[in-house]
Amino acid sequence: MRYYYYYLISIIVLIVDYITKKLIATKLVIGEEISVIGNFFLITSHRNRGAAFGILQEQRTFFIIITTVIVAGLVWYIHMVRKTAKPWLLVGLTLVLGGAVGNFIDRARFGEVVDFFKFNFGSYTFPIFNVADSAIVVGVALILIDTLLASKDEKKIAQADGKDSNEEQNDNEQQQPTA
Repeated sequence: MRYYYYYLISIIVLIVDYITKKLIATKLVIGEEISVIGNFFLITSHRNRGAAFGILQEQRTFFIIITTVIVAGLVWYIHMVRKTAKPWLLVGLTLVLGGAVGNFIDRARFGEVVDFFKFNFGSYTFPIFNVADSAIVVGVALILIDTLLASKDEKKIAQADGKDSNEEQNDNEQQQPTA
């Protein structure tokens, strides 16, 4: 598959992220909740002026600069590895790209991001998140899997090279005449 087809993943993430955030922002009042699965999974209307888990609140300029650098780096890296990367790495990178751009657009336009997925585990409430956040997390997981598999492959290659070197050395020793 041509590498630029992977950018469709980013576009799909952007579209789904935009539509869901727009629906939440226009249909729910901030703080309103709709139960999906009892008190475990709720759709809520929440605004986040920070990063993941609400850290770094009110740092709009910082996020715009950092996200611009990250997006440029992702596009550059995707282009550099397009011919050699495994599909799950390209999928992971484009998921992260789509999620980063989705949240960037909100932050640049409104100074905040619309979050709406809320999960409760007993008395613990997981930080509220959105589609872009989900894409970033899944993308990072795929990148980590690729990294782990690549290092495993490199170890196998190194071991095979070591065996080949030992076999060559043994062959050379056997071929040399003794004095």
